[in-house]
Amino acid sequence: MTQERTGASTLKGNPITLIGPELKKGDKAPDFQLNKSLVDVVSLQDYAGKVKLISVVPSIDTGVCDAQTRRFNEEAAKLGDDVVILTVSVDLPFAQARWCGAAGVDKVVLLSDYKDNNFGASYGVLIKELKLDLRAIFVIDSNDTIQYVEVLKEMTDHPDYEQAIAAVKELL
Repeated sequence: MTQERTGASTLKGNPITLIGPELKKGDKAPDFQLNKSLVDVVSLQDYAGKVKLISVVPSIDTGVCDAQTRRFNEEAAKLGDDVVILTVSVDLPFAQARWCGAAGVDKVVLLSDYKDNNFGASYGVLIKELKLDLRAIFVIDSNDTIQYVEVLKEMTDHPDYEQAIAAVKELL
């Protein structure tokens, strides 16, 4: 049975329901299957041994999501090869690639949860009413243990960029 968390967040003040568990610091990061392209699929194991910052956005084509992804792209250049920043959305891989090219984003890896919302449901950020993933940040250490979680209480707010980057730096 799928866990539902009613009113766990809002969209412009209106309650929304999240599907999946409420992950916390110390939890083992759930594995996932995400599309890098229409045919190429990656999992958590593809990033084994690295510190992972997973930036979840509802759609890359909105203002806050655009700003969030650009900000983490800038930070990625400063964090080195032991860190990978993944941006997850339900946008099609074509749209993600087009956006990256137009935005000049080349340090963040964009991954798509469009096929079955596997990531959103596993990480507790799938919005039942919209079939989008809620804005969230997960920092996962090199042993795949979650060390930082921010699930936005209001979908249109920005995450705490400084806290997320600080959590990554503590693991280096």
